[in-house]
Amino acid sequence: MNEKDILVRALSKNEEVRAFALTDKGIAEEARKLHETSPIATEALGRTLSAGLILGDMMKEKGDLVTIQFFGDGGLKHILVTSDFEGQVKGYVSVPGYTALSTGEEGDDIRKGIGRGTLTVIRDYHLKEPYSSQIAIHTGDIAGDLTYYFSQSEQTPTSVGLDVLLGEDGAVLASGGYLIQLMPFASQKTIDTLVRNLSRPFPIAQYLVSHTPEELLSVVLDGFDPQITGTKDVSWHCSCSEERGKMVIATLGRKEIEEMIRENKPVEASCVFCGKKYTYTKEELEEILSSLPQEKRAA
Repeated sequence: MNEKDILVRALSKNEEVRAFALTDKGIAEEARKLHETSPIATEALGRTLSAGLILGDMMKEKGDLVTIQFFGDGGLKHILVTSDFEGQVKGYVSVPGYTALSTGEEGDDIRKGIGRGTLTVIRDYHLKEPYSSQIAIHTGDIAGDLTYYFSQSEQTPTSVGLDVLLGEDGAVLASGGYLIQLMPFASQKTIDTLVRNLSRPFPIAQYLVSHTPEELLSVVLDGFDPQITGTKDVSWHCSCSEERGKMVIATLGRKEIEEMIRENKPVEASCVFCGKKYTYTKEELEEILSSLPQEKRAA
């Protein structure tokens, strides 16, 4: 049984296919506990966290960040996940308690929970401006929409598979997935073989209960003899702190902070990613206010 959250990268022996796979049960379960998510929200957020980790590994260097956002008109409203090149991820869903009547079709509740709207992927390479690309949500299926995103925004033939398996009590039993990309020089034989492999129904999370990401790739890339080119431990990580909370309060502006000071009550700020709470006294608010530039008066 897999207890360690890990991501692997691979390249087919003919170097025409590159692939990523991971198992991240611990991360999905941590998110479930932190946000007290319903089963539907747990699956939706868990799949997006897996995707974030894979896209984070596709970044260039330490410090690079990638953010995935689903804004839909379904009951989940907003899913946001941020990951980095080092394998650290965090995320939240706006309506963690969302539930829907089951239709009996796998994944249908998640599609309804997301609904229609936009999928945005933001890559921050620490240049002047992050690179942002947005598409209309195609199906509401997280893996399917990311596959569509790569074809539309990056013109890269890609297949994404994501899955979360829950127990009767809602706890995460397995989570993970894969991302497969064709290299520009891939032969028609490679394309045909890969299409055939990916067209087979396959229970990803059920498989990951007792198999590794390497073994998952050996199934998905059957006939390609995948060579593992790297492995990485992945983890849930929130970078919130008391100082970051002060920075957020500072963005409210002078008038809002002055009003808080007049009320003479401690102000509590809560992190949307991990739920940790920070309390700021009147004196601390005055310190934040004094650090802001003075507003120019009209002549």
